[in-house]
Amino acid sequence: MAGRKQYTAEEIRQIVKDKKVEFIKLQFCDINGQVKNMSLPSSQLDKILNNECMLDGSSIKGFRNIETSDMYFYPDLATFTLLPFREDKAAGTNVARLICDIHNPDGTPFEGCPRSNLKRVIKRAKDMGYEMNVGPEAEFFLFKRDENGFPTTNTHDRASYYDTAPDDMGENIRKEIVRTITAMGFEVEASHHEVSEGQHEIDFKYEDALTSADNIITFRYAVKAVANKMGVHATFMPKPIYGINGSGMHCNLSLFKNGKNTFYDPKRAHQLSETALYAIGGLLDHVKNFTAVTNPTVNSYKRIVPGFEAPVYLAWSLANRSALIRVPAKRGNATRVELRSPDPSCNPYLALAVILEAILDGVEKKTKPPLDIDKNIFKMDDKERKRAKIETLPGSLYEALMLMKKSAIVKSALGEHIFKEFMQSKLKEWDGYRTAVTKYELDMYL
Repeated sequence: MAGRKQYTAEEIRQIVKDKKVEFIKLQFCDINGQVKNMSLPSSQLDKILNNECMLDGSSIKGFRNIETSDMYFYPDLATFTLLPFREDKAAGTNVARLICDIHNPDGTPFEGCPRSNLKRVIKRAKDMGYEMNVGPEAEFFLFKRDENGFPTTNTHDRASYYDTAPDDMGENIRKEIVRTITAMGFEVEASHHEVSEGQHEIDFKYEDALTSADNIITFRYAVKAVANKMGVHATFMPKPIYGINGSGMHCNLSLFKNGKNTFYDPKRAHQLSETALYAIGGLLDHVKNFTAVTNPTVNSYKRIVPGFEAPVYLAWSLANRSALIRVPAKRGNATRVELRSPDPSCNPYLALAVILEAILDGVEKKTKPPLDIDKNIFKMDDKERKRAKIETLPGSLYEALMLMKKSAIVKSALGEHIFKEFMQSKLKEWDGYRTAVTKYELDMYL
């Protein structure tokens, strides 16, 4: 099983001393998945380890109002790491990071903390005897900067899938990212140029749901920092350029019980257990309702359209990449289902919470999926898809939010506070987009 080092407070004190750590960043996420932090000098380490550091929750998206704004950082010691891109080699000093849960003044977990909320859903799975493992594949683009240092939409190279240098001009940047995240505790499995110009992917080993969510926000943070240091801009925006493939974050999912993968059954067809089929059933049953969480921006819906290899159609397959869910070929403890719709702009704590809740619902209700599809769905016409009863994902953020609004499963996965705050925030975002006058409109109608 996957795992990470569990530090003691004393071990952290020793590392801070030995590595001359000057500052410690206490990191957390708002409901939009934006990484926030407060930086403290290492002289405040005892205060940090004793959960005595406060923040103003009224200034954080989706947290508290001004009347009840006092909150506390509760650092997870297992997330302690040095930040290689902040090392001052000349002075021999370092900066460290701890990911935190946010708690109320009485010491209880804050119901609006995305990380604490994921822990709650993980506990529900644990009470059923399950642990979900996740292997994310987060794609990103590298863009050039202008003479003032601002990002452009000019890609860093013109290479394509699996190309090599000199066409792949991002090779050295990916190498530096891999070195950086490896030093931070990641086990990197592969890195390569993706299909689109300037697009890249670095895959790291699966972990339990909480560690994977932590890894996703750490990965995004590190990629941006390394790219910035090397003079380019990295973005996890799902569709930054019209007419080419966008960036996804395929999630490879499995349920373990007593150290064994419950998705594997050598005696059944395709060696897939009933639990695996129920999980697929649960995902297909609820994916339209949780798409607003896994694809949370207006821009997300520019990616999930036909014609760009994006998973639009609600179906599953053993190998067919035109389906929303596919089952990669490996079996045994590597048996997994790949949900292909999420994108890397999501809040990973919220995304994995709704995905896990959907899987558990499928397992509890023994939701049987439809028959798998072995045809290229992209090449089917509307009549063929209708005959096969293949539905599509929501076509806009607003459509996704209206489906989410009616979903008891999503509300259960997010909790009342986050559900309400997320809906309000995203409806406001949609309204801003809906009322904006775009260049497209000016070009078409002026």
